[in-house]
Amino acid sequence: MAVMEVQNDSTEWLVVWLEPLAYDYWLRRGEGLRIRTDYVGDELAFHVSTHATDADRAEGVENLVVYVENCSFHAEVTDQNGNVLELAHQRPEGR
Repeated sequence: MAVMEVQNDSTEWLVVWLEPLAYDYWLRRGEGLRIRTDYVGDELAFHVSTHATDADRAEGVENLVVYVENCSFHAEVTDQNGNVLELAHQRPEGR
């Protein structure tokens, strides 16, 4: 099993995008999540990149993209207490 933990230490929203499925999880300052996959090999299980457009930054949004690699695309995403998070977790209205 491969596990990645993500923590939002910024003052803005951090949107964690899980690819290639385009699932989004919105984290407020101080919140975190854990991504688990079924991968058990020696290759990388995740690839990470960041991006933000000027419009995103103006709205207080940063983006972290986590690509699931070398395994089935299913990943379990939980909060810091182990509760499974649903797609679009905390996504603001109109986004």
